[in-house]
Amino acid sequence: MAERGSTGHSPIASGELDEPRRLTSRDFDYPFDEKLIAQRPLPDRDASRLLVVRRAEGALADRVFTDLPDLMSPGDVLVLNDTRVFPARLVGRKPTGAAAEILLIEPLDAEGRRWRAMVRPGGKLKPGRRVEVGEALRVEIEDSTEAGGRIVRLVTDLPIPTALERYGHVPLPPYVRRPDDETDRARYQTIYADESGSVAAPTAGLHFTRPVLDAIEARGVDVARLTLHVGPGTFRPVECEDPAEHELEAERYRVTEAAAERINDARRRGGAVWAAGTTSVRMLETVARPDGTVVATAGKTDLFIRPGYRFRTVDRLITNFHLPRSTLLMLVAAFAGYDLTRTAYRHAVDRRYRFYSYGDSMVVL
Repeated sequence: MAERGSTGHSPIASGELDEPRRLTSRDFDYPFDEKLIAQRPLPDRDASRLLVVRRAEGALADRVFTDLPDLMSPGDVLVLNDTRVFPARLVGRKPTGAAAEILLIEPLDAEGRRWRAMVRPGGKLKPGRRVEVGEALRVEIEDSTEAGGRIVRLVTDLPIPTALERYGHVPLPPYVRRPDDETDRARYQTIYADESGSVAAPTAGLHFTRPVLDAIEARGVDVARLTLHVGPGTFRPVECEDPAEHELEAERYRVTEAAAERINDARRRGGAVWAAGTTSVRMLETVARPDGTVVATAGKTDLFIRPGYRFRTVDRLITNFHLPRSTLLMLVAAFAGYDLTRTAYRHAVDRRYRFYSYGDSMVVL
């Protein structure tokens, strides 16, 4: 049976920090070869490498993702984010013929006709302008938002999901330097994706296959599914010197009664809580009580986890390798420890691991 409490942190209020030393954004840079950025997924999802990081010993081991079930114990629980990426990127032309692009972020009405969005070129797409995306879809710019975004309206006779499937593109991350294709429709999506709403994949989940999940459940590990819709802020670097001044964009989440019960049952029987991805960590820590149990609820979270944060619920972290100065890297450093995280990333670079969304994986025990 896996021992709980191995994170070495005591529970305090969510988001409260107890920083042992002052870290700046520059402390989250690392030497890197851009050739390590994975531009395409591997032919097999679960063929990715897995860097095993053991906090207690400060030890690293090179494994493969299919070894993950062997690291789990009966009575543990694996928490997955079942959000689905939708074709949120719309490419079209203004009436002048100039190219334009709209990234849909969050629907503002039940029908999904009005959206909060990001646009390009931002200086040209002012309220009152329109973009022709296809024969049966145009986008009208209705208003501007404080952060330089827009409120847009989708004009079409088609059902909105149909229009987006027909004309929308997979919103690949900016570091994937190629156009999206049909392969991305399946591969930039977890196999358990359910509720549509993300503009970026919860990438730690991209490695899971049905055989891996079956092997995990065969070991007596329970599986709980939560939903957090990932926004574009996940790619925004922390540019201010003090990370505490960075504002994290709030993202929508939902934790069901069934999921909360599975997680709390595992905790009661002494099992470890495994979070697949930083999004699962943020959800769990957002809804955690001081004693580490979680509650079923829905809402938005802007919880920014960085070194000094004391974890309430999460015992194990499955994650990918993240951008320098990213909030995701800071979360990993909070969980694994800053120095051990730097050592792990140096190891991954030296051994030519594949980085970022379509890259390899890491598990922190």
